[in-house]
Amino acid sequence: MIVLGIETSCDETAVSICRDGEILSNVVGSQLIHTQFGGVVPEVASREHERLLNILTIEAIEKTKIKINEIEGIAVTNGPGLAGALLTGVSFAKGLALGLGIKIVSINHLEAHMIANLLDSRDICFPFLCLLVSGGHTQLWLIKKLEDYQLLGETRDDAAGEAFDKGARILGLNYPGGPEIEKCAKNGNYNKIKFPRAFIKSNEIEFSFSGIKTSLLYYMDSFEQSKDCSLNDVAASYQKAIIDCLVAKMKLAVNLTGVDTISIAGGVAKNKLLRSSIDKKLKGSKIIFPELEYCTDNAAMISYLGEKKFKIGKSSNFDFSINPNFNIIIN
Repeated sequence: MIVLGIETSCDETAVSICRDGEILSNVVGSQLIHTQFGGVVPEVASREHERLLNILTIEAIEKTKIKINEIEGIAVTNGPGLAGALLTGVSFAKGLALGLGIKIVSINHLEAHMIANLLDSRDICFPFLCLLVSGGHTQLWLIKKLEDYQLLGETRDDAAGEAFDKGARILGLNYPGGPEIEKCAKNGNYNKIKFPRAFIKSNEIEFSFSGIKTSLLYYMDSFEQSKDCSLNDVAASYQKAIIDCLVAKMKLAVNLTGVDTISIAGGVAKNKLLRSSIDKKLKGSKIIFPELEYCTDNAAMISYLGEKKFKIGKSSNFDFSINPNFNIIIN
């Protein structure tokens, strides 16, 4: 089956084509315009999606050997995300599906991130644990099978990715904050500053990153760079504190559930320290790391999951709506 996927939940405009589980094309248009604002501007994101969608759809099709009338279904993200951005993608997808006379299926962005682990690891066996960590979410899920998920725990306040973005702004670094902090931390000493690690000794699977962000803000109020403590040291210490919390709760989830196949998903999953720390702290587990291109927002995960849903008889009526706060996806 040939499925075209569309992703416009935030500031990445993406289109992909999947055929029988194989990704034939995966085109992403990053909206670099937001860098000048230090974060995503929703109205600007919507306009950029509108400008890019048709261009990227044509490009995605041209990268394959298929013709547009060979597409059998369209999968599109309908939440969670920015309302205007989602509406732009959903409206485009509905119009294209109606014009081609083919079926459509709405996709939960979070579910797609978790199932994206199957793109590179087809031999992965259910059940498995997934740490979903991005700018908007920090959650630990037990993936029992397709469409059967159990939320084990999540953040009480800020997401880890948000802590990176806000932390980068406090440090005077550019947006997006995660890669900038990682780059700055490369030559730093992560043991230089003891930032708080919320709930790290608790036997509950829960996270909190508002405290560490506030701690960084107060620290930088009196910070003066010197040979004893550099900005690199601050970035490294801050990054290490966030990663320690994530890895500790993943280890706890393995112990509590007895499931020893683990994966990560979302933009923060690209972080090298997170990957190396999981490798080090969870040596006895089977660890699945998605390819870097499937960590950040992309349409490959949308087309891939869409095809799986079509094949089990799932599709959507054309009157489905967007769901910006589409958060819990328990069957």
